[in-house]
Amino acid sequence: MGMPVSAHVRGPRAREPGLEPVLAQVFAVLRRADAVFSTYRPDSEISRLARGEVDLAGADPDVAEVARLCELARERTGGWFDADLPLPGGGTRFDPTGLVKGWAVQRAADVLAAVPDHDFCLNAGGDVVAGCGREDTPDWQVGVEDPLDRSRLIDVAPLRQGAVATSGTAARGAHIYDPHTGRPPVGLASVTVVGPSLLWADVYATAAFARGPGAAEWLSGLDGWSALVVGAAGDATRIRWARAVGG
Repeated sequence: MGMPVSAHVRGPRAREPGLEPVLAQVFAVLRRADAVFSTYRPDSEISRLARGEVDLAGADPDVAEVARLCELARERTGGWFDADLPLPGGGTRFDPTGLVKGWAVQRAADVLAAVPDHDFCLNAGGDVVAGCGREDTPDWQVGVEDPLDRSRLIDVAPLRQGAVATSGTAARGAHIYDPHTGRPPVGLASVTVVGPSLLWADVYATAAFARGPGAAEWLSGLDGWSALVVGAAGDATRIRWARAVGG
């Protein structure tokens, strides 16, 4: 998937061999998602779909599921998340990359969550899903990188159960576009969203970053979600941050 992924497990039998098949399954979920959805692989279902070699009905069933979720994401974000990317000569190209990462990593995390009496933390390129299966263990501490100085943290999110996703330009440059203009948004350095699902945390972070200066107001209307919005000048707006992530 073009990013580092690490899995951490805490528990009484975390180092026993019986956990190795579970971890293998976690990474198998991610590899399969890459094989189906990678836009860089000519043999992926998404690449074949783009070339017209297969339609949505004939593609892998996961493609139809992701397409449905992309349409739901468009509705939930008022059009600020859109998987139909405009082409230079007109028309659009379906590219669900902005949703697939969170969807796939959440699926992989569900495998870890099924292990009883253990805590887990799955980190995929800085986006995190974590859970505590035991009452007597501390929260996971998820550092939020300062987008203007990646050598330091701008904040820390205590996470007991849920996900943290960040969108911005610090790591990958300009790769998020305003779906209405086709141009990179301005005014923000990063948006971090915390909530129950990485799929939607990632979607909401992407949509909020695409909105630019209107991100904080829009995120304030999302019940059950917390956010940290960092402006281009380094100013930070915290939205339900302490209460939502403190567990």
